Amino acid sequence: MASLGAGSFRDQAILDQQSYQNRLREISDERDLRSGETKTAHRQFDLALREVAGMQSQLLELEVRRRELATSMEAVQAKLQKSLKARQTAEAEIRRLSETGNVPNKNPDIDHGGNVGSQTIDFLNTALKETAAERDIMAAQANLALQQVEEIALELRLMEERNDQIFRQIEEAMVVSVQPLEKMFRSAGMNPKAILEAVRRGYSGYGGPFMRPSGENAQISLEEQRASKILSDLGSLNIYRIAIDKVPLAHPIKDKHRFTSGFGPRWGRMHNGLDFAAPHGTPIYATADGVVVFAGRQSAYGRLIKIKHDFGYETRYAHLSKIRVKNGQRVSRGERIGDMGNTGRSTGTHLHYEIRSNGKAVNPMNYIKAAKDVF
Repeated sequence: MASLGAGSFRDQAILDQQSYQNRLREISDERDLRSGETKTAHRQFDLALREVAGMQSQLLELEVRRRELATSMEAVQAKLQKSLKARQTAEAEIRRLSETGNVPNKNPDIDHGGNVGSQTIDFLNTALKETAAERDIMAAQANLALQQVEEIALELRLMEERNDQIFRQIEEAMVVSVQPLEKMFRSAGMNPKAILEAVRRGYSGYGGPFMRPSGENAQISLEEQRASKILSDLGSLNIYRIAIDKVPLAHPIKDKHRFTSGFGPRWGRMHNGLDFAAPHGTPIYATADGVVVFAGRQSAYGRLIKIKHDFGYETRYAHLSKIRVKNGQRVSRGERIGDMGNTGRSTGTHLHYEIRSNGKAVNPMNYIKAAKDVF
């Protein structure tokens, strides 16, 4: 009976192990699928950003063309007013000559009795014809100027519609691009506005969307206000992209691995990080740009790397089998810094990963989950 029972337990254990391995394979396949989707989304994001930059250049070119047309329209309108004034003057002269049948007596073509001579009549007829011809020319020029004004006005309306369409496309692209980044920082417990201000202080400059108009340029059009807002959003987007590299949001392991232990109390003591298991020698990568402040052995951590990042962050990578960086070395996000191992107080090959904010340990999983749709 004991032998039969033991055999049954062994069979059940084998079945449980097989079921567990099948489930692990399914989860691994699902993770690979999500990773592929994330990479595709990242490529689409970069493509959208390039399209936004192209549309921005096109928008600036259209704005220059619009201003040129507006200047041309003003010149045509001035010419039209001058032509109308000349036309009115010519018509008044025609009426005056038509109503007047004589000229001053000092004209030799008028006899002493006040009658108009044949030469005077010819003179008047010639003057009338010339004035009428000049009037017709002025009228034709006025009509041509009116046509030009209508054509310019139509072109301006079409350009405004095109500008509005480009504005809407860029504004929608900005919303789609900026909102996920703001959501990511909030999910990680960070204030997006504080991030923007901190990065701006480190990357200060002049000009562009951050300058306020002053003096005679204080009055700007609606299109210029929209363009300024778009440029400001583009500036924020660039700042967010800079901040992403400086905040530990990436995953320290890119190869297949298992999550073995979380952040929080464990076995009666505080576990200040996450544990990931994978084969011995699995590459370990920096999760953000920073400077190595420690690379060596440290008691229970075994082989340990500490990296200092901006905004008061520090990351720790423990139990390594090999360290590939040195103290004082500057590293970039995604750069290989070591290999997974089993050094220090460890029960098996794994990586112990910590994030500390201003010296206090925080849950790294919050940062990994916040960035799952970005990296």
